Amino acid sequence: MRDETPMRFETRAIHVGQDPDAEFGAVNVPIYQTSTYAQPAVGKPKAYDYARGGNPTREALQHVLASLEGGKRALSFSSGLGATTTLLLTLRPGDHVVLADDVYGGTYRLLARVMDAWGLTFTTVDMGDLGAFANAMREQTRLVWVETPTNPFLKVFDIAEAARIAHEAGARCVVDNTFATPYLQRPLELGADVVVHSVTKYLGGHSDLIGGAIVTSDDELIERLTFMQNAAGAVPGPMDCYLALRGVKTLAVRMQAHCRGAKAVAEFLQAHPKVVRVHYPGLPGHPGFEVAVRQMQDFGGMVSFEVGGRDEAIRVVESTKLFFLAESLGGVESLIEVPAPMTHASVAGSPLAVPETLIRLSVGIEHPDDLVADLEQALG
Repeated sequence: MRDETPMRFETRAIHVGQDPDAEFGAVNVPIYQTSTYAQPAVGKPKAYDYARGGNPTREALQHVLASLEGGKRALSFSSGLGATTTLLLTLRPGDHVVLADDVYGGTYRLLARVMDAWGLTFTTVDMGDLGAFANAMREQTRLVWVETPTNPFLKVFDIAEAARIAHEAGARCVVDNTFATPYLQRPLELGADVVVHSVTKYLGGHSDLIGGAIVTSDDELIERLTFMQNAAGAVPGPMDCYLALRGVKTLAVRMQAHCRGAKAVAEFLQAHPKVVRVHYPGLPGHPGFEVAVRQMQDFGGMVSFEVGGRDEAIRVVESTKLFFLAESLGGVESLIEVPAPMTHASVAGSPLAVPETLIRLSVGIEHPDDLVADLEQALG
């Protein structure tokens, strides 16, 4: 593999785990569309015995993701929630999780409505308040779950401090790095133990696959996760792995474009009279701006903002022409939504509920001037 020689991020994204096919010289990693593998002798497979346990296309994706995050091993999954569920299954009934108070709604729903019946408990806390954060830790705490920047308020938390608090309590620190990607932020280098991703989003980058990933250098956890994934079965198909590999190759250049567009959009929104508040970590007035400057290479492609009322929010999202009204994020095309009745409907009535006046943008890689013009006409 080509990761033996030091290479910069952009080069590793294209070459690590992706050498030309040894037999035919194919430049792209082949799609190994198979469920099983012929074995030369009983109980002695060449490399794999059954595709739930392993697949060459999947292995190539895992190799490059581990390299980009600076981890020893990556495992890819059928979805981001599949990755999250498998990680939580390494815990035991009675264990406790400390969770940021602004996380992906699916993560909260999984803990509150699925894993609670299995005996896991959790506490939500503003991880920007380090005193409250430390006080939320218990003797039974085994995981600290950090999302930064958060979804949908774009809060930024200090990963090094989160890792310190977790480790002092004997817990692991997990960082959902979906919004930042390893191009902008590498949590393992800041002290985190585990990184999780929705590969569906920026890593895939083209709104055409569903996937997840876990990256870590913790040998014990790698062993448990490998067993748990095979036992529980949340594995991705080879076509999705192939599409993710294709997306990862252009991650660096796409993230540069996403960041450039988001900055232009955020600055426009901040100056617009109909916008009540803008949430974007790249604005100097953002509460997490200083931390973001310190731990991120740039500020990402997500922006959220608030308008004067629920009806106004709906009118705006239904009036854009370039921003498609759709859930999800991280694709090359720009998306707009109202989180309360859409992506965050699952947290309605909970401490994580979001106002109906909030609009979330996933800024694509279109020309920033065109995106600003589209928002200008939609705001009216």
